[in-house]
Amino acid sequence: MEPIRRIAVSTGGGDAPGLNAVIRAVAIAAFRHGWECIGIRDGYNGLFLPEQYPQGGLIALTPDRVRGITHLGGTILGTTNRGNPMKFPTPQPDGSLAEVDRTDELLGRFREHHIDALISIGGDGSLTIANHFAQKGLRVIGVPKTIDNDLAGTVITFGFDTAVSFATECVDRLHSTAESHGRVMVVEVMGRYAGWIALNTGVSSSSDVILLPEIPYQMEPVLATLRARAAAGKRYAIVIVAEGAKPAGGGHAVIEKRLGAAERLGGAGERVAKDIAEALGQETRHVVLGHLLRGGSPTTFDRLISLRFGAAAVRALAEGQSGIMVALDPPTVRYVPLADATSRMKTVPLDCDTIRTARELGICLGD
Repeated sequence: MEPIRRIAVSTGGGDAPGLNAVIRAVAIAAFRHGWECIGIRDGYNGLFLPEQYPQGGLIALTPDRVRGITHLGGTILGTTNRGNPMKFPTPQPDGSLAEVDRTDELLGRFREHHIDALISIGGDGSLTIANHFAQKGLRVIGVPKTIDNDLAGTVITFGFDTAVSFATECVDRLHSTAESHGRVMVVEVMGRYAGWIALNTGVSSSSDVILLPEIPYQMEPVLATLRARAAAGKRYAIVIVAEGAKPAGGGHAVIEKRLGAAERLGGAGERVAKDIAEALGQETRHVVLGHLLRGGSPTTFDRLISLRFGAAAVRALAEGQSGIMVALDPPTVRYVPLADATSRMKTVPLDCDTIRTARELGICLGD
């Protein structure tokens, strides 16, 4: 392999607390190796669609540029969950749009800018693209990022701890207002196809019902739990619903499907709240935490994991690694092939200890 002189960093998919900490660690570690580090704006758009950026689609990530960003939420590079270069929406002669693989064009841009290696910070979608690049010869290291914690190969992803901590704080606040008004509060949290946020938040906040994507729910057990609480003189209840939760025999609540983008889910909590109100006649409200879980300053845990991941990604390049993802395997950070990390989604095991704990605490899981 040719020696590394210049590396690039990309943040793709949904934002997550800790992204800036990873960027800082990568930039500083690269500088200490004598490498130039640049950031690509908005996923790969800054490199692939430079005409959209009058000030330039690439950012020089010098130590001065990344000073003081560890505690900041979001990403100084910007991000996007659209424009997958493997399925890029491209106008056709008949005026329609079709998904076209344009990764060879993008790889040509890497060569034009003399980029020797890429550190891709993202979830399953972003790391699938990164693995495709690695298979085509670009030196690539992946960093696992998703508040959903659904990436295989790592015990935890950064952003998850912050999201659960904030969601738990929100539910703590809802306990008091729900009790004051004698209401059922239905709280919808993120979690498209994996219910880690809903499960950890629900157990930590002493919720009464938790509905997960992994367990298609039936309303009767939910209603029976709420009736039992009322019979015991408890005038209120807290129900946690992952956005990907669905009734047995039913489908996800989908807001939108668009070419070149993941389907948007939403409405699961509202659906459950409506069913409860109609069946019990009890005043019921629903709250959608949504993108609130993505924002804000990362927790100490997420800051540390982000810095460790960023430093490990540069270390991996220095060791000659490519096509791998850095992953937490306590107490160390190890390397996992990108192909393995993106081959399956890490959903909540139905026999895991937290599920068992929820059942032993009397929390209804809708089954």
